[in-house]
Amino acid sequence: MADGWEQAPQGADGALPPRPLDAIDRDILRILQTDGRASIRSVAERVHVSRANAYARINRLIDDGVIRGFSARVNHERAGQGASAYITLKIVQNSWRTVREQLQALPGAAHIALVSGDFDVLLLVHTPDNRSLRELVLTKLQAIPEVLSTRTLLVFEETDLDRRLTADEL
Repeated sequence: MADGWEQAPQGADGALPPRPLDAIDRDILRILQTDGRASIRSVAERVHVSRANAYARINRLIDDGVIRGFSARVNHERAGQGASAYITLKIVQNSWRTVREQLQALPGAAHIALVSGDFDVLLLVHTPDNRSLRELVLTKLQAIPEVLSTRTLLVFEETDLDRRLTADEL
């Protein structure tokens, strides 16, 4: 790599192994979690390293998969997505990858998780209104052959915890 860091070796399953973080890496992560738009200069000053060092560390954290990306937190109601729901799905055994691909293509899909328990998949969706939500569930989700059943849990109110990792968690 151009910045002198080698990309972490992949395991047999293709996944990157966990990467140990030092105190500076943890400080950089805390800063970027608070303000993902912080400049390299600002980050470098706050963690007491050169801009080149901060830049290289951030790029290494991205390359190693520690930082998955940068995004804006959206108020879905203000953005015209006034109906939100968690939808549980029971799916055909061993169809997770196929189902995941189809769920990712759904309009309004915000989060998809393979889970254990009474159902297999938990899906969070945001739609303009209840009519759109109904159409999503009845015509799109239930049309996926591998989906055996669904249950829709309407979200009445959300509270964004804006959770940051603590030093003990990093």
